Amino acid sequence: MFRIIPSDQEFFVLFEKASQNILEGAERLKELLDNFDNVKERARDIEEIEHKGDTITHDVVKKLNTTFITPIEREDILALVSSLDDIIDLIHAAATRITLYKIVEPTPQAKELGFLILKSVRELNRGISHMGKKMDGVYEHCVEVNSLENEADRVCRDAIAYLFEHEKDPITILKWKEIYETLETATDRCEDAANVLEGVALKNA
Repeated sequence: MFRIIPSDQEFFVLFEKASQNILEGAERLKELLDNFDNVKERARDIEEIEHKGDTITHDVVKKLNTTFITPIEREDILALVSSLDDIIDLIHAAATRITLYKIVEPTPQAKELGFLILKSVRELNRGISHMGKKMDGVYEHCVEVNSLENEADRVCRDAIAYLFEHEKDPITILKWKEIYETLETATDRCEDAANVLEGVALKNA
């Protein structure tokens, strides 16, 4: 069968598909936190995006198992697809917890973390778009992802400190602490993906 896309480029196409899917999930999560209406329906939409991400991850692994020569190192392919899959899993996990815990109103800190996730995913998406092309453009996006992760870590710490200082209900504390930590961990996985991407760029400079 005639291949329109050369086999050595197909991994990069799949990475871009995964990245675009995560971007859609991050946008939906931000919309959920900003508007907070039809929460269950919005969470179901994010769940569908997460399922699509699982399919893309499966496609990458399947291709890896049937490809003799890969365009980048095999371990880098696995590390990148794994961290990308983790990001959308955590976006989905945050939305699920919001519905499961029957949250009635988002906090400003949760909204800020949602925005930082979206910004991180946008930068990661821009970095991944350079794969298979001139890799010099990757670095600035990876640096920005790392900076955003540091900011999310600070917001999460401050949010939990504020929670323990001002909230009296222990159940509410537990719910929000878990949501904050889930949101922040999504930015950690963005940083993991950016670190893999930066390593690939260095090896292929």
